[in-house]
Amino acid sequence: MTSLPDRLEAGSPYPLGATCIDGGINFAVFSANAEKIELCIFSPDGKRELRRYELPEWTDEVWHGYLPDVGPGVLYGYRAHGPYEPEQGHRFNPNKLLLDPYARKLHGQIKWTDALHGYKVRSRKEDLSFDTRDSAPAMPKGVVVDDHFDWSQDRRPNTPWSETVVYEAHVKGLTKLFELVPPRERGTYAALGHPKVIEHLKKLGVTALELMPIHAFTQDRFLQEKGLRNYWGYNTLSFFAPEQSYLATDSQDELRRAVRRLHSAGIEVILDVVYNHTCEGSEKGPTLSWRGLDNASYYRLVKDQPRYAINDTGTGNTLNTDKARVIQMIADSLRYWATSFGIDGFRFDLGLTLGRTETGFDSGHAFFDVLRQDPVLGKLKLSTEPWDIGPGGYQLGNFPPGFAEWNDKYRDTVRKFWRGDPSQRGDLAARLSGSGDLFDRRARRPWASVNLLAAHDGFTLYDTVAYEQRHNEANKEDNRDGHSENYSRNWGAEGEADDEGIKATRATVQRSMLTTLFASLGTPMLVAGDEFGRTQGGNNNAYCQDDEISWLDWSRAASPEGKSLLDFTSRLADLRSRYPVLRSKSFLYGQNSPGHGVNDIEWWDERGEQLSSDDWNNPDGRALLMRRAVKLDSGEIEAVSLLLNASDDTITFTLPPPHSDRVVLIDSTKPDLREEAIGDDYELGAHGAALIAWKVAPEATGQDDGEA
Repeated sequence: MTSLPDRLEAGSPYPLGATCIDGGINFAVFSANAEKIELCIFSPDGKRELRRYELPEWTDEVWHGYLPDVGPGVLYGYRAHGPYEPEQGHRFNPNKLLLDPYARKLHGQIKWTDALHGYKVRSRKEDLSFDTRDSAPAMPKGVVVDDHFDWSQDRRPNTPWSETVVYEAHVKGLTKLFELVPPRERGTYAALGHPKVIEHLKKLGVTALELMPIHAFTQDRFLQEKGLRNYWGYNTLSFFAPEQSYLATDSQDELRRAVRRLHSAGIEVILDVVYNHTCEGSEKGPTLSWRGLDNASYYRLVKDQPRYAINDTGTGNTLNTDKARVIQMIADSLRYWATSFGIDGFRFDLGLTLGRTETGFDSGHAFFDVLRQDPVLGKLKLSTEPWDIGPGGYQLGNFPPGFAEWNDKYRDTVRKFWRGDPSQRGDLAARLSGSGDLFDRRARRPWASVNLLAAHDGFTLYDTVAYEQRHNEANKEDNRDGHSENYSRNWGAEGEADDEGIKATRATVQRSMLTTLFASLGTPMLVAGDEFGRTQGGNNNAYCQDDEISWLDWSRAASPEGKSLLDFTSRLADLRSRYPVLRSKSFLYGQNSPGHGVNDIEWWDERGEQLSSDDWNNPDGRALLMRRAVKLDSGEIEAVSLLLNASDDTITFTLPPPHSDRVVLIDSTKPDLREEAIGDDYELGAHGAALIAWKVAPEATGQDDGEA
């Protein structure tokens, strides 16, 4: 590094962060309540503080300064001076080195020590005490970067929501054990763009790869002390910096190249992002960045007792999106990932929290308005987790237009139906038809319902049919963590089974659940590995299992059972792509007829009779037939029927008129069956699901056949 000047020039309050400009670096950081902020420059190894500069200007609550004659690679952090008055919400302590909230690359890891706290951890005064130790040796430093990358040949797939198939995956877990990827690249960003990974995604019909958090995150102290690791990454340390442990090289362009290759294959990349809280925890947590820069601005604090953080997230703190600068930070972060890394969309963890005010959730919150009107972000795919643990913390269906929502009611209803619970037909019909009861308002469309059978949080699909109890002993919390109710059924044995009958039933139910998923209106989401029977051994909360419990075991994909399920899932995705009626862009209510006597959606039981109110409410009803029909550009009427048999016996379905040439497309009880012609009845085995299609020319659907 060249010799450093004695003082900073004034610089500019915009943009926030550390930006290379005109042969130097502009530093700008927000704090409404600080009295002075110092910029600290460190040696290339991050061990020595070389210079400390006072930021010379404060404009619109942004502190800023310009460091001439330096460039990318500079390591830096901040120290903020101001009142240490926890009872007033202020926790300034200049002894604590603070990470720039806009840092785009990090050097080093957190080294847990009590010196990272602004107070004396062991003091009887608790967080009202003041700690004078320098935390810099234990802190990662920000790195100034040059983000230039050639995106000129990149073309975003821009897949319509109605044609989207989402695949949720963990960067490391997806490829750590994938032997077709070079050893050095396994578990890294580079592997995401590997031809064999892309080939697998394409075979599945995946159009969007949704990555679990890749923002730089902390390895939690309490986990490290138990010999565990934060695997999922839902504890953000930097909203702008990629997680360094997923790099095969030292270049962040590795991620950009992977995104570009996925785009070339027609696959979008969506990030699971965590803006509802930070890694600093409760008021007794460490001082790493936001808390030390301006605790009272960044966090929601108890109104009459601002010493305490509001904990609507279950992590100790909640970011305050009522503050314009907090919304700006989130929007700037999203825009950065979209433009600098080519990201196509975002899934908001505990997205409800981002729309909170002092009085509760507001679907008209400024946060949502900012995203929807943004010329960059408004064009991307935005989805959300519509709950948190705060008051009124369940808002499924209540987000504004432009957002899709994870539909846990879909997951739970489908699981309950297929394990044989009573009185499920009515709820299941609502979920199969896009959950219009939840989403059909304000011109929203069926794609707003993200339909899932499983997610990273909870049982895998296989474990849903193999375990009835959670088995989280490896988490070292006495098996008390994770959901206690998973709506699962083990079909006769807990865990892996040798009995061929049990194994066959489990395989059939998995195929039936997948058939249900791909035949439902909405956006289908697969969890990585569910397509070939991945298991976590019954662990339904593997957040701290950075090992074989969580990593995909690709040997299962190579087994006969795995190959069969993978082939079946691929065929389902192909059918959804080939038959537009399986992915209707609009809600259907059986009120529109594409042709004589055929409505857009209709329901029957196994006898070929339309269901009465009593039939819908029959607790013993285990069979259902849904038919959806559409008029093609050719003028033909095309219909696909979904037959469901959740009973323990084979059922013969009488297929409703009009009578025409019918083809069974797929049958979960006969995985090797390929498309074949059938008559007016169809025999469907126990726990089975099938798709049956026909086409009729409009003039052929007259009234002489006794159509429904």
